[in-house]
Amino acid sequence: MTTPLPTTDVLKAQAKALRKDLSARGQTLTHAEALETIAHQWGARDWNTLSAKAARFTPGWAPGMRVTGRYLGHPFKGVVKAARQSSAGFWSLTLRFDEAIDVVTSDQFSAFRRQVNATVNTAGHTAQKTSDGQPHLVLDQH
Repeated sequence: MTTPLPTTDVLKAQAKALRKDLSARGQTLTHAEALETIAHQWGARDWNTLSAKAARFTPGWAPGMRVTGRYLGHPFKGVVKAARQSSAGFWSLTLRFDEAIDVVTSDQFSAFRRQVNATVNTAGHTAQKTSDGQPHLVLDQH
């Protein structure tokens, strides 16, 4: 399993945090040196290479965007009602499904959901998982 590459904003925040941590220990590092160090930690030759890759693979979601995927194992089509990117590279999304999804596996009763709030990583997966180890929400790549 490979770790998805974060956005350039997140990578720059990592460089800033590195400078701050080293400064607290009495070591100075220029911003450019911190960016190069972060690039090497992510396996890139230099900052320009890493930032180009990050820009190319950075997903984004915006209100009104059509999405598909799986919620609790059920395929869905829907629309992004709200989207906000956090500084850690995660996205807080509100999704409205075209058709309601029964989130209960019991034959005794049903509970349908038409809208959900979720926090996903850059790959479009939630950290929360079902009992069989699958993410609660998986968005298809767009």
